[in-house]
Amino acid sequence: MDLKLAGKKALVTGSTKGIGLAIAKSLAREGVEVIINGRTGASVRTAIAEITSENRSAQCESFPGDLGTAHAAEALRAKHPAVDILINNLGIFEPKNFPEINDQEWERMWQTNVMSGVRLSRHYLPRMLQANWGRIIFISSESAVNIPVEMIHYGVTKTAQVALARGMAETTAGTAVTVNTVLAGPTMSEGVTDWLDKVAQSRNITKPELEREFFASMRPSSLLKRFAIPEEVANMVVFLASPLASATNGAAVRAEGGLLRSIL
Repeated sequence: MDLKLAGKKALVTGSTKGIGLAIAKSLAREGVEVIINGRTGASVRTAIAEITSENRSAQCESFPGDLGTAHAAEALRAKHPAVDILINNLGIFEPKNFPEINDQEWERMWQTNVMSGVRLSRHYLPRMLQANWGRIIFISSESAVNIPVEMIHYGVTKTAQVALARGMAETTAGTAVTVNTVLAGPTMSEGVTDWLDKVAQSRNITKPELEREFFASMRPSSLLKRFAIPEEVANMVVFLASPLASATNGAAVRAEGGLLRSIL
């Protein structure tokens, strides 16, 4: 299927690994020029090398910098004043008991997961509206609906992303600009892989055993009964970024393995 994306320019924040890297690869395969972002130049170079080794025609630009900070966002906007597609993927998570989460940890989670998208959207949305075409997509989580008791601060930021995207979508009425959120489910990103390795080793069990236990006890409503792979989430994101998804706006689209039981 031709998604009619060739010639577009996209920024994918946090795109050196996991879901972000999978999205960047998929967009590049569709002929999109993709700005790759990570915290360090080395990580960005490694990601671009991986993308171009798999796809020699891929068009990639680099922007190293922590977009959870205002100064990095300002530098990015100066270097790339306009994009057609903005994927607000940058995010962090950390399992921690609620009483132990201090103010600094709340602030770090909020700045990275929410304010990174606020700052970039505030810049790019008016330009998209002026051009009468654009896509902004927030990579949220099923945790926006099912706030995880083991990392409440993370869940709060994911809920905020859904509200932010819906509010922004209201400003696009009557235009060809859309703003949507993707609710990803538990996904086998590098962070999740590292967590599984650490916990499995500490408990002297295998990763498959831990994965089965996780879905039996922590996410029992999952219909997938396994961690998704990043490409499964990326497929949904790239479709929403395309002109073919023009009738989807202000939506929280699910790619969470049937974990959420509500039908609306």
